Amino acid sequence: MKYLVRDRIFSIGDDYWIEDEEGRHAFLVDGKAMRLRDTLELKDPDGQVLVTLRQKMFSLRDAMTIERDERPLATVRRKRLSLLRNHYRVTLVEGTELDVSGRILDREFTVEYDGELLAHISRRWFHVRETYAVNVLREDADASLLVAVAVCVIRMAERED
Repeated sequence: MKYLVRDRIFSIGDDYWIEDEEGRHAFLVDGKAMRLRDTLELKDPDGQVLVTLRQKMFSLRDAMTIERDERPLATVRRKRLSLLRNHYRVTLVEGTELDVSGRILDREFTVEYDGELLAHISRRWFHVRETYAVNVLREDADASLLVAVAVCVIRMAERED
């Protein structure tokens, strides 16, 4: 399933829809403007909060947490830097680790678990420059988590740039 994200709307305080490939509203990203730290909520079309993304305060390395039902679900951190690719590690609370690598600022990267591709993020599929897709490849994957991971690493890469 592909989810379409309009890139130019990524500012705190702005709300925007992520659509499925049929053009239906799939997720609402609700930016919380009056917070001390970067906070976003990913909601379903009915307004139910699926996950909350928060910038970690007072961390030695830039990090964001993903929470579900007000409990930590995952932490996203920069893994290492090379000249051509960015690498991030997503550590789920039960210890599972996802690897995110690719050209984050170009919106060409992947999310993998133990060498298995879970999602491919790309703007190659679109002629409109401000749009990219989060293509969730496994039907049993948590789409809201993978979309949240994509949003987190893009926000972190943009802050570092």
